[in-house]
Amino acid sequence: MTEQKITERRIRERLELKLPVRVHCRETTDFEWTEITRLVNVTPFGAGFTLKRPSEKGRLLHMTIPMPRQLRVFDHIEDQYRVWALVRYVRPVQAEPLFEVGVAFIGKRPPATYEEDPATRYEISQSVAQSVGLTSDMVKPVGPEQRAETRHGIAVDLLLEVRDEKNEVVQSEQTVSESLSRTGATAFTTLSIAPGRFIRLRSEQYQVTMNAVVRSRTTGADGIQRIHLEFVDQEWPL
Repeated sequence: MTEQKITERRIRERLELKLPVRVHCRETTDFEWTEITRLVNVTPFGAGFTLKRPSEKGRLLHMTIPMPRQLRVFDHIEDQYRVWALVRYVRPVQAEPLFEVGVAFIGKRPPATYEEDPATRYEISQSVAQSVGLTSDMVKPVGPEQRAETRHGIAVDLLLEVRDEKNEVVQSEQTVSESLSRTGATAFTTLSIAPGRFIRLRSEQYQVTMNAVVRSRTTGADGIQRIHLEFVDQEWPL
């Protein structure tokens, strides 16, 4: 193995540094939250940690870390390292309401499109997929996705829960689904929930509690509002 490859492997190896980290997320232009947690591991190019709230692959988070200077790519003289991060994976911790999150650092500033819509999801450009480190110009918005599974006209009683910036339930509604698949649902609602928000669903019938992101809102010919959801932490047990 060449010296360059050995060096690259070393800087990619994750160090188990339990540093405190401030994670800031804007789910929409009107809603944001901050959580203080601890890193599980870190490299100059990414980190792993846990959150009490869900996110999803492709979202951007802003992180503030008392990072050792030798692990920084910029801001070597600042007390705190403030870096934008691209979520690469989110996994629920079954034993407790936590989520394991892995991110890739993309630099000091977010892509310009983030300011227009903070709910935008991003992916790494194929041309830089093998790059050791990323910058904001190496990611691009995720294009429109085709629905992977057909939704079936299944009516299931649902409890929708909306949480505030303190992660406390501030709105809830007992409703019913109009359609359902393993990966998403359409539900009737009277709540004003903006696309990009994460909500929690509960079903006594199926004995499940899961989190979903609101992809869009529509009003049917019957005048009733609907939200179109994608599940982010598990599949519906059809």
